[in-house]
Amino acid sequence: MRRTPARRPTMKDIARRAGVSESAVSFALNDRPGVSEATRARVRRVAEQLGWQPSAAARALSGEGSATVGLVLARPARTLGVESFFLQLVSGVQEALAGRRLGLLFQVVEDIDAECAVYRRWWAERRVDGLLVVDPRAADPRPALLDGLGLPAVVIGAPAGPEPDGPAHGAISNLWADDTGAMASVVGHLHGLGHRRITHIAGLPELAHTRRRMACLRAEAARRGLPDVTSVTTDYSDAQGAEATRRALAAPHPPTAIVYDNDVMAVAGLSVAAERGVPVPGELSLVAWDDSVLCRSTHPALTSLVRDTSAFGRRAAEELIALLDGGPARRVQDATPRLATRESTAPPGARPPRPSGA
Repeated sequence: MRRTPARRPTMKDIARRAGVSESAVSFALNDRPGVSEATRARVRRVAEQLGWQPSAAARALSGEGSATVGLVLARPARTLGVESFFLQLVSGVQEALAGRRLGLLFQVVEDIDAECAVYRRWWAERRVDGLLVVDPRAADPRPALLDGLGLPAVVIGAPAGPEPDGPAHGAISNLWADDTGAMASVVGHLHGLGHRRITHIAGLPELAHTRRRMACLRAEAARRGLPDVTSVTTDYSDAQGAEATRRALAAPHPPTAIVYDNDVMAVAGLSVAAERGVPVPGELSLVAWDDSVLCRSTHPALTSLVRDTSAFGRRAAEELIALLDGGPARRVQDATPRLATRESTAPPGARPPRPSGA
């Protein structure tokens, strides 16, 4: 059932609760003379109790007709500067927003609770007109929160659960790609090459797409009779990707193939293989989830899952613009990432190709 959006408290509400005039509230909250210190303190206490926030100064200066879209990332900040996915995603988002003269308000926070707090503050301050929401999670509190606030939003990525087309929240659209199908294509490729021991170095364990990829890997392993397949989670950083690779290669029966959930960890894993003297792809095949210039510039070049991430971001922003224009909430499936096979995957024990001219 569609909730009635919450109403932002106003100066009139504060005046009624505090038993003063609206002008007295304005004087007190704007730190202007004309009211006693006792009245000023009472008004501010009531404002805090009601959760009142002033409209953002920038929004007031630009006028009510100037819309702004918000994007909050609850990821470790140290992992974002080197990961190309979000840079490409934001590039596509900005391309679509610029065509409509819409602003983008961006913030990085530590966790999901902080992200929800930002949404409440932005709503109270009338700072944003709509939101792009990334990284769906198990038991995700954000859709219900945004539905209650009445903020239009587009969730980027399939929500948790077996079906991405469950009941919709009122003004929340969803743009998603098939992580399960993508992982199945990776396992099928490695199995076809003869790999039976596969390690998946995954991302944050609370994310829905991490869980979906891990579940698909287990299901494909069971279906194909693969005896030694495992997933380990990380924070997506090169440091944790490298450490997970070292642990995997030091095991009594190390994997013959490793699948990484981003390009940064895959390049770090390639470096670890080199430092340990493990030839790629002669003894170890590597696959990266999201293709980038890093994957194409290494030697050997990394087999990767390819999609147009900038276009993915552009489509997400276009879906949000459609909501802001009064359109209905939708669920839209994007193209499944396709596997681009390069020199980092080969049958286990295969000799690496001879350099040209050798």
